[in-house]
Amino acid sequence: MVKTADVVLIIVAILFPPAAAGFITGCSCDLLINIALTILGYIPGHIHAFWLIYKKTKAEERYGRGGYQYVGNGQYEPLASGPTRAPNYGATGA
Repeated sequence: MVKTADVVLIIVAILFPPAAAGFITGCSCDLLINIALTILGYIPGHIHAFWLIYKKTKAEERYGRGGYQYVGNGQYEPLASGPTRAPNYGATGA
């Protein structure tokens, strides 16, 4: 089922692909890739933006709306369902 937010993302991707990539991934490497692809050729930027939209809709189908987070390279993972841990800011993962 296509949601209104997905339709808006598709329209934004048609008009300016880096904006759609930015809405989906935030300020990430995928945004920079999309900007470079759009500069090199408008069609590759479109293809990348539509691929990101496709991956986002698949994550919504799999994890539910808002039950996932973007981890990069078109990959999503579910949000932690248990108690949340503080992020590790040191050199160790313990």
